[in-house]
Amino acid sequence: MSNTGKSIEGIKDLHGNILVQLPAPVMAVDKDFKLVFVNDAACRLLGKREDELLGKFCHDTFCTDHCGTGQCRMKRVMEGEEPVSVRNSIEINGRRIPIEYTSDVLRNDKGEIIGGLEFIIDISEVAAKEEKLKEQGRTIMEISTPVIQLWDKILVLPVVGVVDSYRAQQMMDTMLNKLKSTGSKIIILDIQGVAAVDSAVANHFIKIAKATRLMGCTCILSGISPAVAQTLVQLGIDLGTVRTNSNLQESLSDSFRILHYRVLDEGDRYGE
Repeated sequence: MSNTGKSIEGIKDLHGNILVQLPAPVMAVDKDFKLVFVNDAACRLLGKREDELLGKFCHDTFCTDHCGTGQCRMKRVMEGEEPVSVRNSIEINGRRIPIEYTSDVLRNDKGEIIGGLEFIIDISEVAAKEEKLKEQGRTIMEISTPVIQLWDKILVLPVVGVVDSYRAQQMMDTMLNKLKSTGSKIIILDIQGVAAVDSAVANHFIKIAKATRLMGCTCILSGISPAVAQTLVQLGIDLGTVRTNSNLQESLSDSFRILHYRVLDEGDRYGE
């Protein structure tokens, strides 16, 4: 038996009972990436016996998204990178299972790398909960980005809370889709409820205004408070050609002027 084989056998003899009984899958490979050890949990995960797995290439057995690519952590740690836990997925009997795995090198008594060790955790429940939270987040975003038909060809989007890059993109998508479906010519972006406006937030609003302009629509930024106005001036932010108003009433009046609408009282309507 080669020195590599003897070293790995020694490791197996010393720690075999512990590794075998761990509830999480553990495997070890030699420098050729052939399996030299799998514990009971790994066998259960793959639905195979130990004797069916040993001596097989790990990438032919586990079939993860990283196998055979530059993302393989086993390969990378054996090339000198530090151990790190990463997410991946493994296909078993046609079912894709999300996992998190950590790879590290195996060394002999002389400190020479003789293979690699991998510890695997099934994170199906965690991934399912994360996806549910993301879905809830998307739902909350949709609820918090209501585009309202305020008047014929006039939309309003009241914005409340913090505006980050993700929410700004959500707002833009919602607005552009609503413009397309309604054929509106004015959209009022009411930011009276925005907690703070800095250069990043202002740039988001400018991008939204430019995008709506490309669709033949005028964007009016409403709800500019004295504090926000001072902040924009102090930061040296130029809103360019974006129309601004201090409140929604002025923005609606501005919209009427742009569209050449005229509000008539009852006497005007009936010629009295």
